[in-house]
Order: sequence, then structure tokens, then C-alpha cells
Amino acid sequence: MSENPPLLRPDLARALVPDTRRARSDGSRQPTIGMVSLGCPKALVDSERILTRLRAEGYAISPDYKGADAVIVNTCGFLDSAKAESLEAIGEALQENGRVIVTGCLGAEPEYITGAHPKVLAVTGPHQYEAVLDAVHSAVPPAPDPFIDLLPATGVSLTPRHYSYLKISEGCNHACKFCIIPDMRGKLVSRPAHAILREAEKLVEAGVKELLVISQDTSAYGVDRKHDLSPWKGAEVRAHITDLAREMGKLGAWVRLHYVYPYPHVRQLIPLMAEGLVLPYLDIPFQHAHPDVLRRMARPAAAAKTLDEIAAWRAIAPDLTLRSTFIVGYPGETEAEFQTLLDWLDEAQLDRVGCFQYENVAGARSNALPDHVDADVKQDRFDRFMEKAQAISEAKLAAKVGKVLEVIVDEVDEDGATCRTKADAPEIDGNLFIDEGFETLKPGDIVKVTVDEAGEYDLWGRLH
Repeated sequence: MSENPPLLRPDLARALVPDTRRARSDGSRQPTIGMVSLGCPKALVDSERILTRLRAEGYAISPDYKGADAVIVNTCGFLDSAKAESLEAIGEALQENGRVIVTGCLGAEPEYITGAHPKVLAVTGPHQYEAVLDAVHSAVPPAPDPFIDLLPATGVSLTPRHYSYLKISEGCNHACKFCIIPDMRGKLVSRPAHAILREAEKLVEAGVKELLVISQDTSAYGVDRKHDLSPWKGAEVRAHITDLAREMGKLGAWVRLHYVYPYPHVRQLIPLMAEGLVLPYLDIPFQHAHPDVLRRMARPAAAAKTLDEIAAWRAIAPDLTLRSTFIVGYPGETEAEFQTLLDWLDEAQLDRVGCFQYENVAGARSNALPDHVDADVKQDRFDRFMEKAQAISEAKLAAKVGKVLEVIVDEVDEDGATCRTKADAPEIDGNLFIDEGFETLKPGDIVKVTVDEAGEYDLWGRLH
């Protein structure tokens, strides 16, 4: 086992799917599709939906290029570096398989893709499920077999069985100058509350122990629906994140909230965390702390008030874990503005912190801003920022030594068990490792552990 990478880029992660190929009742081979899924958890959910639909239509899913009749590449297009990774993945799929369908965020720029890879079979944009299916049907006609092509109610999952991402909305109403997600994915469109809760309930019934709630802006859930009411278990539930979180918390699984903007109503979620209905964990994209930088980003410029909010949240839920991401080297960022960010981080004492060096993204309004920061200055600020964030993380984890924590087991091998505490989201935060007495553990177990040792991002412990 190795330590969790401190700077893991979820937008560059890729997932290959499990093997579902089977013999058919007439001896023929199922039409088979492969998939490479790049990008954030929201894209992973899109991949799962596409594969679930394909499985329902009789397609098998191949875990490798050579066993597939065609390959779908679900791309990321948020940053130029992520676009380059997507083009590289498309090129690899073309080389290894030759028949490639492209979808996802980068699909919003079809000429960009076909300019680099003219041999792709089709290009579709983000969450265009029907268009992807049409492209697959054209490339690899379906051949359903009613005797075996029965899809389990839980669909196809690209995550381990014990946790699942749950997407509650698409799109975003913000107009941040550095971001093109609203251009790619559109304005906020929230799912009905009862549909989300029904999916959550089915996931828990199927053995999911942790629900990871995702969207572009989780706090804004239901705004587009005017927080309408849905029937649920003999009563009504409002399309509002507080109501949704409360109902999900009754299902018996861990509920973890991602991409939560610090609107005033977020304070209503904190009592749910103190009660144990929702994990005491908030993933909030602060991006910066200096009000002038936030204004240039076209984001709410209320860093001081945010510190007050954080203090109020922690007063209600002392075990609250705060994760965030920041951008350094944004156009016009001065040394004084960057120092304000470092000072803010000192005061905020966030538990989990990620950082990006600003990049121009085609179509983003920030490209036209004056006073772009030199690459070497951006690198220096990134290094200084991460050094401070790492020191805060190390101190916070050291304070957990000797404590008894509840953890969920993600993986068990011959060396030990890799687990996560309530303060750790999969793939982006730290791990807790158990290297003695772990033999009876299995993925999905939730156990108590005494923490023996702490590092910069990870913990080590023994069963309590």
C-alpha cells in the first residue's frame, strides 16, 4: 500500500469498467463496448448512466480495448491540462481499438476533438445520453438476448460496491470568469427530490454504505424548481438541500456533501451533522480569500464573513471537516493579495486543501483580464501555499493520535487495510491504514480504530 497522493487531480483520473461479457443463449457473442471515464465524479455518474442503458439493451462491457467492438471516451474539458489528457486518452483508444466515440465536457468543442483526431466515429456533449446511445447503435448495432440481458436494479457502478456518487442536479448558475462549465453543461437543472431519495434508498438497499452527494452547486439545489414539494413516504419533501440531506440521513448510510457554496442557508446543514444524520464534512470551493481577487473572478467577495461562518459552524459541530480548493496566480494577483490568502488560511485552519495554478481555458472570460502572472511566480506561490496547507494538515492529523475514530474500509490486501475516516472523501483526501489484525476486514465494513500514528495527509491505527 502507498500513501494517498497529496495533489491527486480528480479531473485527470480515469476509470476502466468491470467485465460483464457472458455467453449468449444462442452461442453468439454479445456486442461489446469499452469505456474510459475521465474527469470529476459528476462525469463518472454520467458514465454509469450510459453503461447502465447499454447493458439494458444487451451490450456487454469490456474492461480492455481489445475485447471491445467500440470504445466510449468520456472526457474532461475544464482546464487545458485536462483537455490535453482527454486528447491523449482518445488517441490511446484509437491506437488500441480504432473505433472511438467521444462524449463529455470536451465534446462541447467537437472541432477541437476532430481537429486532433479526425477518425473518431462521433462526438457528443456532456450528459447527452441519447446522442451517445445513437452513436453506439450506429457503430455497433444492438443484438438483445431476452434470456440473459436483464439489468440489476442498481445498474452499472464504476465505484466500489460500498460507496456511490449521487448526482442531484446538472449545470450551474454562477458566472465565474475562470470557468466554462455553465457553457458546457448549462444552467442549473435540479432533479425532483423524490427521484433522488428513491435512488439513494435503492443504493443503500443494494449495500452502499456511503452516499457522496455531488452537483456543480449543491447549495443551490432546487432553486430552479422554486423548492417544490414531492411526495415521499406518506408526506412531502421540499427540493432543498437541507430537506434532502435530512431525509438521506435517515437511510442508515454515511452521507457526504460535495461542492457546497457557503450561502447563508448552509448553516442549516450543520445541526444535521451535529445530530449524526450527515457526515460532519463540507467540500466548499472558496477559490481565494482576497476580496479584489474574488471580484475579478466574479465570485462573492465576503472572505471575512466566511471566517465568521466557519467559526459558527464549528461551534455547532466541533468535529466538522472543511475541504476546499484554491487558485493561485489568477490574473492580476499581487504578492499582497496572495499573502492575504496565506493569512486567511492560517486563520481558517481548513482540514483538507487542494490548489491549482491558474490556467487560461478557451472561452473563459478571465483570459482577457490584464496582468497575467508569470509561470515562475505561479509556481512559487503554489509551493508556498501547499507548504502552509501541508503544515496545517499535519498538525490537525497529529492531534488525532490516541483518539478512537470510526472508519470505512475501502480495500484489503496482504499488507493491510486501507480505510477512510469521516473526514476523508474517496480519492481526494487521506487514508487510514491498518497493518495489524486486519485479516477479518472486508470492503464496506465500518469499524472503530485507535489512531497510533499520523503523517502529512494519512493516519495509521489499530482496531479498537
